[in-house]
Amino acid sequence: MPAITTNDLKNGITLQLDNGLFQVVDFQHVKPGKGGAFVRTKLRNLRSGAVLERTFNAGVRVEQAIVDRQDMQFLYRDGDDYVFMHTSTYDQIHVPPVALGSAADYLVEQAVAQIARYHDEIIGVEIPASAELTIAETEPGVQGDRVSGARKPARLETGKQVQVPLFVETGDRIRVDTRTGEYITRV
Repeated sequence: MPAITTNDLKNGITLQLDNGLFQVVDFQHVKPGKGGAFVRTKLRNLRSGAVLERTFNAGVRVEQAIVDRQDMQFLYRDGDDYVFMHTSTYDQIHVPPVALGSAADYLVEQAVAQIARYHDEIIGVEIPASAELTIAETEPGVQGDRVSGARKPARLETGKQVQVPLFVETGDRIRVDTRTGEYITRV
């Protein structure tokens, strides 16, 4: 693995530290008035998802982990696992729900996701920032109930619950922000 200095840190870089595999969420170079410079970081554990803060002295060498990212298409669920197919080699892999995290709430068949692997271990699944999904069930909007910005609960085809405007009906296709789970627009 290549060693980089803490001066070369960027958001999204994956590091192999003594107690696991971490991704840099945020970093800040600090040069106090007296004493040596240091780098304050927020690191997310890729196996557990926990975020921790860690401070490094400036110029310290850390091990960068080489993560292989591949576009794969979601095919179907097999028990608890999700089955993905590589888009060019057609190889299929089973991904446990733990590796998917919140991405499982937005996956429909034929959707493409980016699978991150480290030494044949799946450490994460990245999906686009928005997804188009169908409303499976929602209450009808009441005539005259047109308060500005009023919302009602709706269940998506994946089972995820979201808040939608009153004019959205069962069977409509909507775009949802996959980072926050909020309604964006009707498609």
